[in-house]
Amino acid sequence: MGTEARIEELRRLRDEAMHAGTQRAVARQHEAGKLTARERLEALLDKGSFQEVDQFVRHQSAGFGIEDKKPLGDAVVTGHGTVDGRPVFVFAEDFTVFGGSLGTVVADKICKILDLALDTGAPVVGLKDSGGARIQEGVGSLDGYGRIFERNVRASGVIPQISVIMGPCAGGAVYSPALTDFVFQVDQTSHMFITGPDVIKTVTGEDVTMEELGGADAHASRSGVTHFVYPTGRDALEAVRYLLSFLPRNNMELPPYYAPTDLADRLDDSLDSIIPDSANQPYDMKTVIETVLDEGEFFEVHERWAQNIIVGFGRLDGNTVGVVANQPAVLAGTLDITASEKGARFVRFCDAFNIPLLTFVDVPGFLPGVDQEHGGIIRHGAKLLYAYCEATVPRISVITRKAYGGAYLVMNARGIRADLVFAWPSAEIAVMGAQGAVNIIHRRELAASKDSEGRREQLIADYEARFNNPYRAAELGLVDEVIEPRMTRVKLVKAMDMLRTKRESLPPKKHGNGPQ
Repeated sequence: MGTEARIEELRRLRDEAMHAGTQRAVARQHEAGKLTARERLEALLDKGSFQEVDQFVRHQSAGFGIEDKKPLGDAVVTGHGTVDGRPVFVFAEDFTVFGGSLGTVVADKICKILDLALDTGAPVVGLKDSGGARIQEGVGSLDGYGRIFERNVRASGVIPQISVIMGPCAGGAVYSPALTDFVFQVDQTSHMFITGPDVIKTVTGEDVTMEELGGADAHASRSGVTHFVYPTGRDALEAVRYLLSFLPRNNMELPPYYAPTDLADRLDDSLDSIIPDSANQPYDMKTVIETVLDEGEFFEVHERWAQNIIVGFGRLDGNTVGVVANQPAVLAGTLDITASEKGARFVRFCDAFNIPLLTFVDVPGFLPGVDQEHGGIIRHGAKLLYAYCEATVPRISVITRKAYGGAYLVMNARGIRADLVFAWPSAEIAVMGAQGAVNIIHRRELAASKDSEGRREQLIADYEARFNNPYRAAELGLVDEVIEPRMTRVKLVKAMDMLRTKRESLPPKKHGNGPQ
């Protein structure tokens, strides 16, 4: 065969690989409102940047009705490209080929991409749309999942890993997304679960639909498995591009810098009046966050889950910061089991990838209740404490109002090595609120008083005057500066600039043994 004929054969094989799924299967994919694997990669990556790997791989299984069906590339498209000019490794499960099922060579292809991403220090994005393990290949397909999981764990904290659920993801397959840093889900067309509705009906007698069991809303608002939900696949992929703009390529680099268009010395008088006169009246902490960050731009993570704490990314003077904040508008901003887990994992991600942490504090304590105690609030609350104590990135706190008891410490207090702590004049830093403190300290006096209510009010006013302000903490050096709220952005920009060269390391150890 001559050179021209060989080139022609190569082109023919490439075309065959590009159209591995049948026209009927592609049509069904589009009818379901889903993009094909290659269409998804085209939407995710910079135009013309995709370089495919293992395009001509075929499965080697014999028997079980698939021995004569060996499409090129099998049921996953793998390779690398760029997002905003920065390298990214990708794999996209192809539901039009064997239902996207994972066989041995599919696992081989995905493992190769994960290895390349880890070796070169670049993020990896997995687009999930699969019927699960390939039954015809038996235990080999299960071993394939195991090999993928092991690589997910090895890459954790070294390169960012992002999973986008764009169709079914069931059984053992769900553990790979769960091991990655962020999970996106497409509303109505993607589902995740260990056991499906039919199995649950058989075993427990419960009737549940796929959407109720494993849909985007279920995982974004109840289980906490999913971080982001978008109405279409294209919307989700555009959001992945946006998320990557905040992240470094790997744990040895700093996040990307973008020349700011916002003024570093911008003041905002609206912050001076955002705290209500009544200590029990809520306000929206997101307003504070957006007012302080560049251009009011805040990319919230886990928006629908554990809404009493807020986490997400933004920029200060062009530099990425991770934001953690209590939300007084939900459960009064108390910390509970889910909020502690949500905050802890985000803090650990930011620390792993050199993203400075900015914490806004308005926390009256941990949520009281038998369910919380029996559910392990001690253990779960300690996760957030552990995450902050372990973090070596720059850490700054702004106490806007309440900072009571153990919850004050858990939210990045000076006692757990916060670098800088600012407080607004409205800050209340104490062991507990004035009413609770007076009821304990003056219990006997109030019981003997003829006018107990009048005396209680007097004692509460005295306690508030002495303790419910930031100046006692400032006297002890636990607050570095009491600032006017309108000055918050100015102070934070200067503080982050000062801390940019911070160097801190932990004692040598294999790993810690934090609460689980």
